[in-house]
Amino acid sequence: MEKDKIKVYYSHEVEANRLELEPFQLEGIRTKEIIDRYLQNDTMEILDIGGGAGYYSFWLQEKGHQVTLVDLSPTNISLAKKHSETSGIPLHKMEIGDATSLSFANNQFDLVLLLGPLYHLTDRKERITALAEAKRVLKPGGLLLSAVISRYASLCDGFQRDLVFDDQFFNLLTDDLRTGIHLNETDNQEYFTTAYFHTANEIVEEIGVSGLKFERLIAIESFGWIVKNFSEKVKDSFYMDKLLEAIRIVETNEDLVAMSPHIMAVAYNK
Repeated sequence: MEKDKIKVYYSHEVEANRLELEPFQLEGIRTKEIIDRYLQNDTMEILDIGGGAGYYSFWLQEKGHQVTLVDLSPTNISLAKKHSETSGIPLHKMEIGDATSLSFANNQFDLVLLLGPLYHLTDRKERITALAEAKRVLKPGGLLLSAVISRYASLCDGFQRDLVFDDQFFNLLTDDLRTGIHLNETDNQEYFTTAYFHTANEIVEEIGVSGLKFERLIAIESFGWIVKNFSEKVKDSFYMDKLLEAIRIVETNEDLVAMSPHIMAVAYNK
C-alpha cells in the first residue's frame, strides 16, 4: 500500500526536472560535489538505487563510470530511457527494482548511491534491510552514500514558504516532528508523499545495525536553503563561491547538520 502511493506520486513525472527547479537546485549542486569527492578512480562500477530519472546516473556515466540505475517507479525508469535516447548517453543498465530486494550479485559494486529509498521507507526494519542490501552488493571496502531527509525539513519549509497557513500542512508538520512519519493524505503534490524524516542519531544507528561502517554525516544544503531568489544568485559565481565555501566549513558541524533538508551519510562495507 505504502509503495503503491509512492509509485502514484512519481507517476506525475516529478523527477523529470526537479533538481533544475529553484527549491532543489542547491541540493543537486551539493550532492554532485559530495559524490565527486568519493570517486576513487575514473572507471568505477556504480549502482544508483532509487535514482529517479537518472540525474546523477547520467552525470556519472558521462564521467566514464559504469552506472546501473534502479528505481521503484516505472515512470522514472521510462523517463531515464527517454533521456538516454535523446542525449545519446547509454547507462550500463536501467531497471525497475526495490531497494529492499536487489537483483544483483554479492560484492559487485565499488560505489552504491542510496539517495531516495531511505526516506520512502517508514518502517525501520525495511530501512535496515535496504542498507543491508546495499552492503551485500558492495565490494569489500566499497562505499555507500545514502541520503535522508531531516526530521525538521517540513518545519523549516513550512514556515519559509508559509505553508503553515494551511491547517492540513501544519498537522503534517506536527506529526513529522512527533513521529518522523510523513503521511500526506491530501491531494496537494507540494506536500510530498509517504516518507520518513530521520534524526541524525537514527541514521547513524541504522547504518551500524546493517553491518556497515559509519564514517560521517554531511549536510547537503546546510543553511543554504534560507537563500532567497536562488535561481538568480546561482548565476553569480562570486556569490556562489562564497556560499559553497561557507557550507563546506560547517557541513559536518553537529550543531547545524539537522537544519539541512537533506543529509548525506557516508559508510563503508567493512
